[in-house]
Amino acid sequence: MDGNGPRKILITGGSSGIGAALARAYAADGVTLYLGGRDLERLEAVAADCRNRGAAVFVRCQDVTDRVGMADWIAKAGALDLVIANAGISGGTGCITGGEDTVPGEDPAQVRDIMAVNIEGVVNTVFPALDGMLDGAAPASGVRGQIAIMSSLAGFRGLPGAPAYGASKAAVRSWGEGLRGLLAGQGVKVSVICPGFVESPMTAANPYHMPFLTASDRAAEIIKKGLARDRARIAFPWPLAALVWLLAALPPSWLDPVVRRFPKKPAARR
Repeated sequence: MDGNGPRKILITGGSSGIGAALARAYAADGVTLYLGGRDLERLEAVAADCRNRGAAVFVRCQDVTDRVGMADWIAKAGALDLVIANAGISGGTGCITGGEDTVPGEDPAQVRDIMAVNIEGVVNTVFPALDGMLDGAAPASGVRGQIAIMSSLAGFRGLPGAPAYGASKAAVRSWGEGLRGLLAGQGVKVSVICPGFVESPMTAANPYHMPFLTASDRAAEIIKKGLARDRARIAFPWPLAALVWLLAALPPSWLDPVVRRFPKKPAARR
């Protein structure tokens, strides 16, 4: 990594939403992007945009829950300046009616899927990235690389409308914050990203008002600036972040009756 910013960047979940917006934000002459996702057609569309901006782009249709496949992909990318563990899925306790079936609440299969992608997928991204960054002698700058972990403002307080999603984001936030201190002396920077509502296919499924909804391009701009400044936690938009932190500080006995009235995130369609 040089003073001009990261030149070799890997992004999981790069086919849409924040991941795609980040790919476009970093795309420039001299930058090489490695974009992973599960929809090859959408990945190729994002890659074409990034190539038009001067970047070299390599795509891979890759499931982040495949530990062996992730390790192979990241190892083949070589030494990376920045790895953004962005891939994630959501689902809540709102009912979905389809055909003759109505799925109430949060079924165990949905919980396992969310935990696998949002937690195991992050782990499967971070460890191979660290192997590459920590291999060999440290550069003159002392900075071996940077890792960004996508959490959420939803990870600061468990909500009845999306228990597993909030728990998964709380887990990776805590892990990332711990890794930051652990790896600081080894030349690896770690930042945790905690967005509020951002325009994406994930939030498009929400049938309720989303306060301070942020455009994906704006979110990418905020994240890019925060990473350049090596911020430990990149939380936005600030009014919603402040509200979430306040709610998280309240006693559960005060807050539980309130959050029970919050709208429910739709269950994942299976």
